[in-house]
Amino acid sequence: MSRAIRFHLDENVDPAVAAGLRRHGIDVTTSQQARLLAASDPTQLAYARDAGRVLVTHDGDHLRLHALGERHAGIAYCYQGKLHLGGLITALVLLFEVYDPAEMADRVEYL
Repeated sequence: MSRAIRFHLDENVDPAVAAGLRRHGIDVTTSQQARLLAASDPTQLAYARDAGRVLVTHDGDHLRLHALGERHAGIAYCYQGKLHLGGLITALVLLFEVYDPAEMADRVEYL
């Protein structure tokens, strides 16, 4: 397994965040790329888990799935509008630099 976190951005996260992460050399996919637009929250979380990617979301329903014991590769949650795009990218780069995939497994990071 890779020692670097990889991210998956759900459809509620601005695609500019993916572009910003890629400029930092970070592996990131989006729901649009994965053909998951309008997919259910459990489907989104399962996709990210199976791909070994931390799910980046503004959707609090993913927190409920975590609380119910749903396994995942990690959730990076940011309340919609709390951070501007640059702030969100900076927070995710920090996660990338601090944690490895094993440390993020089944963990929620509030940004």
